[in-house]
Amino acid sequence: MVKRNGRIECFDLEPGYRILNKYKVVSRLGGGWEGEVYRIVEMRTGVERAAKLFYPHRNLRNQASRRYAKKLHKLRNCSLLIQYHTEERFRYRDVPITVLISEYVEGQLLSELIRELPGRRLSAFEGLHLLYVLAAGMEQIHREGEYHGDLHLENIITKRVGLTFQPKIFDPFHWETPKAENKQDDICDLIRVFYETLGGARTYRRQPAVVKYFCCGLKRSLILRKFPKMSHIRKYLETMEW
Repeated sequence: MVKRNGRIECFDLEPGYRILNKYKVVSRLGGGWEGEVYRIVEMRTGVERAAKLFYPHRNLRNQASRRYAKKLHKLRNCSLLIQYHTEERFRYRDVPITVLISEYVEGQLLSELIRELPGRRLSAFEGLHLLYVLAAGMEQIHREGEYHGDLHLENIITKRVGLTFQPKIFDPFHWETPKAENKQDDICDLIRVFYETLGGARTYRRQPAVVKYFCCGLKRSLILRKFPKMSHIRKYLETMEW
């Protein structure tokens, strides 16, 4: 545990660490502004779950964890999001910690998958398949009047199945009442994810025209002019000619 100015900035739980004598840590899955996510196993059943531990100073009066849980519950029928189960409270180094338990998803962080590929990138064909699945899933979230707010390679878990991918996203942002610009941020963030999976700046010049049509040099105004809604990305991919 790292403390700065009396705040917990890092948990770094080791494999085997027990939470409430109910869950055992298997590995760390990732971390962000609010806290850290771990792969855990229920000790009585052997069922694997995921646990999000909130930094106390980012979860005052449990507001962050409560909003996070409510958002996941509201979007429980959206296939792209992980499914929330329950909330637990435990003490870590005498500090009360809130942890949310959710489903564990098989796969890799998208950032890890990319690092293991030849050239550390997807081909344009593979990237377009991934973009389609993510856009269709994000469209469901937007139709519910919600947004993600922080899409990037570190909060997308996926596995490859045949020609396509089965991704899940976690850590949706939840502080504000959704606004039009929140959904626009999701659109631009998704295009950036697509751009980065293909190698980013080091390969962009050599990418085919169809890739550049989506990426628009990452210029927000150009992206939103072509794709003002997430559904426009999905529809274009379904009807475009090669």
